[in-house]
Amino acid sequence: MPRSIIYVVLASTLVLGCSRKRAPTTPVPPPAPVAQEAPPPPAPPPPAAPETTENLSVSDELVKQCKLQFGNLETAPRFHFNRAELLPEDRSVLEHVAQCVTTGPLQGRVIELTGRADPRGTEEYNLGLGARRAETVGTYLKRLGVPAAQLSKTTRGALDATGTDEASWRIDRRVDMKVTQRTSSAAAP
Repeated sequence: MPRSIIYVVLASTLVLGCSRKRAPTTPVPPPAPVAQEAPPPPAPPPPAAPETTENLSVSDELVKQCKLQFGNLETAPRFHFNRAELLPEDRSVLEHVAQCVTTGPLQGRVIELTGRADPRGTEEYNLGLGARRAETVGTYLKRLGVPAAQLSKTTRGALDATGTDEASWRIDRRVDMKVTQRTSSAAAP
């Protein structure tokens, strides 16, 4: 019998709970329409090749033959003061150059890498810094498959630097890349 008492109590509670009058509800007005702004236009697709790089100056022949897309290289910033590390945009340019000189239109051509520095520091120090910058670029190109025989590295340090303030010193801190000749092993018959 105890179960039947439990069932009776539960049923009574359910009936009593459902039989109470509920307070009338007032309808909630729908929210006022919010003025929606037009969606922003879609971002333009990224260019096939980078527009600029901070650490590299590329010769006109490389730009033309490798179909690189650059802005004004003379105003592009370069290596940070006392640094020789590549930036992501440098790597992108170097990937295009590597493809161009290994399997593209400049296949077998030698790329001359000239490291440069701004005029601050001693001549010896700046020559070393320019050499490290050229070596950094050369090492990356080798990792991308460019044979060492196709890379010629040199430094000018600050010998050709023309900067007189931070903005113009940034232009002095770079690695110049230009096409020279074919390697002897890649010469055409």
